[in-house]
Amino acid sequence: MFLPALSYPLSTNRIGTFCISDRSVTAHPAQPQIGNRAELKRGIRKHLIHLRSSAKRRNSQFVPPDEFPSALSNSMNDSKTILRLCDISKTYHMGDVEVPVLHNIDLEVAEGQITVIVGPSGSGKSTLLNLIGGIDRSSSGKIFFREHDITDYTERQLTEYRRARIGFVFQFYNLVPTLTATENVIVATEIAKAPMLADEALELVHMGHRLDHFPSQLSGGEQQRVAIARAVAKNPDLLLCDEPTGALDLETGQLVLRALVDLNRRLQTTVIIITHNVAIAGIANRLIRLGSGTIAEDRDNESPISPEEVTW
Repeated sequence: MFLPALSYPLSTNRIGTFCISDRSVTAHPAQPQIGNRAELKRGIRKHLIHLRSSAKRRNSQFVPPDEFPSALSNSMNDSKTILRLCDISKTYHMGDVEVPVLHNIDLEVAEGQITVIVGPSGSGKSTLLNLIGGIDRSSSGKIFFREHDITDYTERQLTEYRRARIGFVFQFYNLVPTLTATENVIVATEIAKAPMLADEALELVHMGHRLDHFPSQLSGGEQQRVAIARAVAKNPDLLLCDEPTGALDLETGQLVLRALVDLNRRLQTTVIIITHNVAIAGIANRLIRLGSGTIAEDRDNESPISPEEVTW
């Protein structure tokens, strides 16, 4: 699927043909440049003005920082199930060889919470996240999102589910190198029905001072925060994070975790993090431990710690 026509010349400035799908973004080799940077920035400003006047924001879900503690308390007491997995199994087939990965997983995720799923490499964490995100299909069992059975969805319905409901954050940032931080976020808003403004999303992850910087001008932690802003700018119901701190040092990882916690608090976005790093579980409302494709531990965390207290 190609990016819809924009009000600025992305297809002719710096990157040539620009292609986007629900799973990936690809910048093709540059064609001879037409126009210049000033034209592009004028187009970006025009596009932001258009979003500001037309986007339908979910204001009822926004929690101002100063009102957060009581709002969070109420939401946790009245939490509803946003995701339910029933007897989920996944087996991959490699010729005549069967590779079982997940076995009879039963799981419910409460809306507005942070859930951390930990486990060693090969335990099935990424497979589980892909099933929840509609990237892959289970071999058996049912997955319900707000009581809608996504295991029965067609490919087109799964695409719409990913586009409208899911925000993905990966270990490797997948930013388009020829686009600024703002432009990378705008890419996501182009396929969303009710996006927030790119600059607002970047402000939420404390990147408002880096709007016009390219990925090569950003540190690893800053690139990851841009990737988080890109995911959350769609206004997703679920933010799925696959090893978001896996490539980062402690100090930078704490900044990324702070961004995720702040987004959860301010927007009440449900966050699911998978990681091999058990220390991250301290920030969560709930810890799930996977082992050999099954749930080995599932417990609530009544006293989450701040990201600044996490250490590894």
